[in-house]
Amino acid sequence: MTPQDFDYLRKLLRERSGLVLSAEKQYLAESRLVPVARRHAIATLGDLIAAIRTNEHAPLAAEVVEAMTTNETFFFRDKLPFEHFRETVLPALITSRARDKRIRIWCAAASTGQEPYSLAMILREFNAKLAGYRIDIIATDISGDVLARARNGIYSQFEAQRGLPITQLVKYFTQVGDNWQIAPEIRAMVQFRPLNLLKDFSALGSFDLVFCRNVLIYFDQDTKIDVLNRIARQMPESGFLSLGAAETVVGLTDAFKPMADKRGLYVPNPARAVRPETNVLKFALKA
Repeated sequence: MTPQDFDYLRKLLRERSGLVLSAEKQYLAESRLVPVARRHAIATLGDLIAAIRTNEHAPLAAEVVEAMTTNETFFFRDKLPFEHFRETVLPALITSRARDKRIRIWCAAASTGQEPYSLAMILREFNAKLAGYRIDIIATDISGDVLARARNGIYSQFEAQRGLPITQLVKYFTQVGDNWQIAPEIRAMVQFRPLNLLKDFSALGSFDLVFCRNVLIYFDQDTKIDVLNRIARQMPESGFLSLGAAETVVGLTDAFKPMADKRGLYVPNPARAVRPETNVLKFALKA
């Protein structure tokens, strides 16, 4: 892949997925795109890029973008966010939503499903306290391939054991050959949908909890700000936002504020600043 081809690829990824690929990551691009070229019987990566240049909206371009997105995940990843969910977020929502008896959760970068299924297993522990509640878990990802795997809920021995307590493996999984499949009742709790966070996601509706973990780190600052502000518009003041360990809202937006002693957990800020579109409206009125 020539430097010019790599620069074109970096631009395409940024525009299509928000992924910022640094200049020293050409080796990563090549390792992930060689299998794509082989699947399509394309001789070289230069030929692959040339094919994309002729039609950026063809399925091949989408396949290249998917191949470059990172899908690293495992059950109960980092543990702390799920402890926050069990001990802080869920009890608070059960109380604050006692009247409507509905809780909506969004996993904004669901990958192969381990994150939303981890939340679903915790929710099963609260069955008695959630009697009469409607629980919606919406799980989205830009990659159709990983969403197909997530819907099937089938994991290798390594994936099933990675982060998953043995008690929950026995309770919620069935062995299928060398793999493990999560129970139908857990799969039924999660709705998987394709979604690009760069696009409008207002149609998803309002959410009481948003897990947007380990995805903002791949965006540039302007994209991070935009995504966070749009998430805030779809969350009541009593909602919660969970970010990855290397992510923060500090210095990006005042739409959220950190929860004291709850690393990675944020709540909407009642004193949030005027949103950009409101500023535009005021300017128009003055004009």
